Amino acid sequence: MKFAIIKERKNPPDRRVVFSPLKLTEAKKQFPQVSFKVEASDIRIFSDNQYKNQGFEVSNNVSDCDVLIGVKEVPIENLIPNKKYFFFSHTIKKQPYNRKLLKAILDKNIEMYDHETIINQKGFRLIGFGRYAGLVGAYNGFRALGLRDNLFDLPKVETLADLEAVKAELDKINLPNIKILLSGIGKVAHGAKEILDYLKIKQVSDALYLTSKFTEPVYCMVDVMEYSRRKDGKVGDKWEFYKDPTGYESNFMPYAKETDFFIAGHFYGNNAPYLYTREDAKHPDFKINLVADISCDIDGPVASTLRASTIADPFYGYDAQTESEVAFNTPNAITVMAVDNLPCELPKDASEGFGDMFLEHVIPAFFNNDADGILQRAKITENGKLTKAFSYLQDYVDGFE
Repeated sequence: MKFAIIKERKNPPDRRVVFSPLKLTEAKKQFPQVSFKVEASDIRIFSDNQYKNQGFEVSNNVSDCDVLIGVKEVPIENLIPNKKYFFFSHTIKKQPYNRKLLKAILDKNIEMYDHETIINQKGFRLIGFGRYAGLVGAYNGFRALGLRDNLFDLPKVETLADLEAVKAELDKINLPNIKILLSGIGKVAHGAKEILDYLKIKQVSDALYLTSKFTEPVYCMVDVMEYSRRKDGKVGDKWEFYKDPTGYESNFMPYAKETDFFIAGHFYGNNAPYLYTREDAKHPDFKINLVADISCDIDGPVASTLRASTIADPFYGYDAQTESEVAFNTPNAITVMAVDNLPCELPKDASEGFGDMFLEHVIPAFFNNDADGILQRAKITENGKLTKAFSYLQDYVDGFE
């Protein structure tokens, strides 16, 4: 079996890769029966020569490979028929902008595996860039705070070599006495938590957070059962919420009245209640003035997120009274950081972490008869058709018929 590490072709350019040269060498040692080939790339964080120096063939032609592995969507014109592909397709939520891509995958008889659908038997994702989104998102939030309030001037993450360099910059800052709320308990939230803990910000319970004033920066980490409640007043259940959140409403306002800086690291499911609405943000007691929205659901559960921002221009302001965008440092506005491709800013660390997970969970499945069902669960298309688990996408595909 022959695997290819393919070139990223989506714009803006993405420098990440699934396997670093050293991790690919490790994969080759573990699975000597596998052949690995690297498609030449002039944008990848690791150079072609770094792969060549590890003994891998680098070529502009990977059409002789069986399994092609990338990060972002492959442009339709570059899809090679009758292959197995791994990349983030951004189709499983019926994203309108990628309907044509999924149709092309079916038309070209491609066996598609989406990184997002690589899950264990309980449905939890096994690989992803979530930790790095959290790390960069939290850092960017503090960068916005420093710039807006003229407290300090942190450089952009994309100008720094790696995570150690990011931490070295954080060593130079002093934070004001603020209260920080972090939503979520997954990889994204824990990535953000790493930054908060590195800054030695004190973590407090939600009970203390909601009732106390502090003389130092503090943060509180909350999950869905803290910021949501059952409409009928009964005790909520997290698993019930995940299964069907329609019986729940937001309980976020008590936190909004006590929070200066909100880091949104939660996962937002269909039909779940919004954390705060535009009307909530107009409330005189709504205290949040800075949001790092790592989850970045546009015009959704975090009402101040009007649009995704960019690495080049990461911040904007939200005027709650007019419900409109303003400059990020406008007095009385909510400063918003809503970059939707945060791990791109830390390509080396993100690539190395992703490769660790891919080698642990995915590559072995090709050689143990998919003993844990990893490939079977992740497979979206096969033989020109949607697989049973993803048959719900048929009407989405048929939109182009």
